[in-house]
Amino acid sequence: MSNIDEYWNKFIKETGRSEEDRCAGDLNFEAKGFVGDELITLVLTDRKTAFFTSWATYTIDQEPLPVSGELYVVLDRANNPRCVIETQSVEIVPFNEVTWEMARLEGEDENLGEWKERKQEYLEDEGAILGFEFTPDIKLVFQTFKVVYR
Repeated sequence: MSNIDEYWNKFIKETGRSEEDRCAGDLNFEAKGFVGDELITLVLTDRKTAFFTSWATYTIDQEPLPVSGELYVVLDRANNPRCVIETQSVEIVPFNEVTWEMARLEGEDENLGEWKERKQEYLEDEGAILGFEFTPDIKLVFQTFKVVYR
């Protein structure tokens, strides 16, 4: 049994959730410019309660979009489980329509301009690898979440 499975079983037992509840997967919050587990710390202190993913990654990988209520085990950089999060909402939004209220929930930037600059660079890098091109109206998947177990 993996450490993720052990953590999940501990989560189910300690929270009294049904054993029918399934883990939708694991997540690792890594980002350019961050070292160590700074983003995990933002998640664990409830300063990071959302993230954006390019819609293209779901279509290219032929993966279904996440849905409200899904549970994920969050891993640190050493792949150790640190918490379980539950998806609260999922919305598709064009890059150029992201508001500061949305971007602020990622907990990583000081203003919308900084967020847009960092996110555009990330999307351009990701697009070069996966085969899509950044445009100002590129679709993003905006997910909000809450930590339900630490």
